[in-house]
Amino acid sequence: MNGVDRIVVVGASLAGLRAAETLREEGFAGSLTLVGEEPHAPYDRPPLSKQVLLGKVRAQDVGLPVRREVDARWKLGVRAVGVDPIDKRVILADGEQLPFDRLLIATGTRARPWPNPDEGRLDGVLTLRTSDDAARLASLLDAGPRRVLVIGAGFIGSEIASACRERGLHVTVAERGPAPLVGALGGALGTFAAKLQRAHGVDLRCGVTVTQLKGVDGRLTGAEFSDGSRIDADVAVVALGALRNTEWLSESGLAAGPRGLACDAGCRAFDMYGIVTDDVFVAGDVARFPHPLFEYQLLSLEHWGNAVAQAEVAAHNMISPGPLRRPHLTVPAFWSSQFGLNIKSVGVPTFSDQVVIAQGSLREGRFVAVYGYRGRITAAVSVNRAKWLEHYEYLIESAAPFPPGPGAADRPGPPVPVPSDVPSPRLLSHGPTVALTGHLPDRHLTLVHPEPPTIAAHRR
Repeated sequence: MNGVDRIVVVGASLAGLRAAETLREEGFAGSLTLVGEEPHAPYDRPPLSKQVLLGKVRAQDVGLPVRREVDARWKLGVRAVGVDPIDKRVILADGEQLPFDRLLIATGTRARPWPNPDEGRLDGVLTLRTSDDAARLASLLDAGPRRVLVIGAGFIGSEIASACRERGLHVTVAERGPAPLVGALGGALGTFAAKLQRAHGVDLRCGVTVTQLKGVDGRLTGAEFSDGSRIDADVAVVALGALRNTEWLSESGLAAGPRGLACDAGCRAFDMYGIVTDDVFVAGDVARFPHPLFEYQLLSLEHWGNAVAQAEVAAHNMISPGPLRRPHLTVPAFWSSQFGLNIKSVGVPTFSDQVVIAQGSLREGRFVAVYGYRGRITAAVSVNRAKWLEHYEYLIESAAPFPPGPGAADRPGPPVPVPSDVPSPRLLSHGPTVALTGHLPDRHLTLVHPEPPTIAAHRR
């Protein structure tokens, strides 16, 4: 098919699986190999911080449904350690080299570890990213710890705190920023989230950091904070955001760095000079891609729906001639369930300067917040009111003016915009799940041109 006989997919999670299925659905009949660092078959991650922690489902039972057989060679439990762009080979940690005509990089992210390795190794300290992590944390919660410490109040940290309170456990949440979720939803909704957590009995501490995790005989006993306070705790969950798995690409010549692997709208990876490749593609959490709705800034998204949509576009483009390729232009969307609320979003709330409560109210805990940037709608977030999101997704796609017009009969007058108050990521302890990462590839090069030969040199 167009000279493409061998495809390698590095990353055997959601994006990798959906890409493999799409390749087969669209007629690719060649050799297909999937490489995954974890020994498990692809599984669903959102339930790990929700149903698994509540004991409603076991961590080993969250496998992804397979839409069709992919007839692939699976290399699980082995890491990819490099790419040879000249001979077009993926190099594995076990020494095997996999030749490819097309390569899809879908290596995703990993949890950011606790910065002090000795403290991070204490029994009772863990992160939550993998199914093994979730199984271990669920077991620790089953044991009834005296107190759980959650470090970071992004979506994962807040969902963990919600599960702890639903179990009746004491939980302390520490967040460097001014409020939970503020890095994703801005100040107004961050204030709402803070009140919500405290109303559910969370010991929420904002504007502080954990300065030390204490232990005795290798087991966690408590923590100290930057304000001088301390607590006793048996379990500490480090929820400081994610690191993109790009280190293995450091010698590949691709535009890969801490913010992800840069690509064009068709998921083709850039090299470090900003030149688009035609044999290396990228999809999922590890990708940085341009979006016309957000001034063509490169976005990094850690969202389930984006991984699926981008994987399908990448797979289609890998086996299609240029005129038949299509762009990845899906409007970002995500959801979270915590403290009895269903939070859903479309667009990029952090790409905003103002926000307005368009339907409902913060007081009743059931509303739609609409975000705008320079006079146009860029995002909407619903709390227990998701039926409105399709309407606002259309307004985002059509660059409708902000603030929106009257949209519901439950408001007595036009909504009043306020600053969205999106803080700098440097002020937060948790990393954002949506990041605007600029326009250029990650690597900054200094090109050294040789000096032109002098006249004297010519004469010699």
